[in-house]
Amino acid sequence: MSTPHDHRRPLAVGLALGAVLVAAALGAVVTADEGPSDSIAISASAADQELADGAAAATPVGLALPDLEGDLGQNEAEPDEEIEPERADGGCTIGALSIRLSSQGDGVECLQQALTNDGFYDGAIDGDFDDSTLAAVMAYQEDADLFVDGVVGRESALQLEIWPDEKSFVVRTPPPVASVGDNAPPLPDNSGDGRRVVYDRAGQRAWAVGDNGQIIRSWLVTGSQYSNEMPGTHTVYSRSEMSTAWNGQAWLPQMIRYQRTEIGHIGFHAIPLHVDDNSPYQGTDELGSRLSGGCQRQHNLDAAFMWAFADVGTTVVVT
Repeated sequence: MSTPHDHRRPLAVGLALGAVLVAAALGAVVTADEGPSDSIAISASAADQELADGAAAATPVGLALPDLEGDLGQNEAEPDEEIEPERADGGCTIGALSIRLSSQGDGVECLQQALTNDGFYDGAIDGDFDDSTLAAVMAYQEDADLFVDGVVGRESALQLEIWPDEKSFVVRTPPPVASVGDNAPPLPDNSGDGRRVVYDRAGQRAWAVGDNGQIIRSWLVTGSQYSNEMPGTHTVYSRSEMSTAWNGQAWLPQMIRYQRTEIGHIGFHAIPLHVDDNSPYQGTDELGSRLSGGCQRQHNLDAAFMWAFADVGTTVVVT
């Protein structure tokens, strides 16, 4: 037997998805030509309505109620401690996305000092990433249960507290929010090939790339503040027009999943909405900041594009 709550939940889901779809429809046109997926395009008009401004819509017909499947994507009930992206004491950083064998400069000197402070290095602090520095880095990575490759990137630098302020890596382009083709920021190094989605954690930016390597679209996202997105090559394995956060407190529109975790899934979705009143968790001016519990939040226009571009089986490269 159903209860009054059973009748209200489908309505709430419908209103939430309706608000997102209408907000996107006001300024987004998603088209797919008869050719390959490289032809997918999305345009934004000057009259784009931001989700943060609010949008009302009738309940879509035939929308199924999602399961509480444990997707991440909201701030409440996540890990208690945020990992700070910069030195708490304002000290030195590696000053780059990564440093490795043969690197030189102040960033390497900062690394050597941090390794010395932690008892893993007793060589010269001279700014030269030599074999002894490499050995110290690998010993530290093994001790800290990190991937042992001798490259000091985000995870190793965070643990050593020498990771730069990530705001310096964020590239903001003029409105509309996304950019295309030659107007887009360049892809990060070692971000794969072929048709794919690329997500750069440091720059909080995503790219849709066609079969020929051309950038179809690039946009800012709001990623995880807990460093739980795993770098490497992933594959989209499921999608939902509307999903829910693992604790049931947020609607996650147009959810595209590519990584499983112990408590749920990580993926791309539109800006989440509070279940109780359908209000957004953030404004679009906060894109480019790390605010989520794991997922990559997107402007509604970008979420609509992503929904058209990234079917199940699409490659996702996380850098």
